Amino acid sequence: MPAVSETIVREYFELNEFLVREHRKYISQTHREEDDDIDFFVLNPHPQKPDGALPFVLGSADLPVIERAIVVVKGWHTETFSSSVLARAPEIFRFVEPKVFQQAARVFGEDGTPLKILVVPALPQAAEAREESIALLRSKGIDAVIPFRTMLADLISATQVNRNYQKSDLLQTIRILKNYDFMREPQLELFKTKPKRKAPGKALKAEA
Repeated sequence: MPAVSETIVREYFELNEFLVREHRKYISQTHREEDDDIDFFVLNPHPQKPDGALPFVLGSADLPVIERAIVVVKGWHTETFSSSVLARAPEIFRFVEPKVFQQAARVFGEDGTPLKILVVPALPQAAEAREESIALLRSKGIDAVIPFRTMLADLISATQVNRNYQKSDLLQTIRILKNYDFMREPQLELFKTKPKRKAPGKALKAEA
């Protein structure tokens, strides 16, 4: 699933008007290269001035103030990034090691230090466990995370049924699913009442 996950991330940043460069088109078969955990370099041509500090868990509304970033995608869609999962997967943090990060950051020149963004499947929902995961990620040098749910929600919302996205397999697939009502606006289903179930005793009496 790595290619699918990376496609989602690329489309998301391009939707938000970033220039996106994939780090490498090939996979080394002979040895592991130091910076092969980095997936994308993203650049915002028209960044806005921030009003304050960025949140650690980013939403789409936070992206306009980001100028440049190194993005790593972890598409483990069956995993929640709890502190225990993170502790068992130290390879997640290889891209923030000084030697690897400095080498990658040279792509942007000397105009500023890029953010280190990790794309994650999900963080724990429970407040305490969530804060533990965030604290661990911060301690390892991660600047921010973006959940896949945020990206997918933005892509689905922006995809229009009456447009032909023939240059994007992902957006075209979303468009087709929306066209056949497999994707609906979530707020329309929120207050939908469920049919009441009859009590077993009453059902038996009715049949008699």
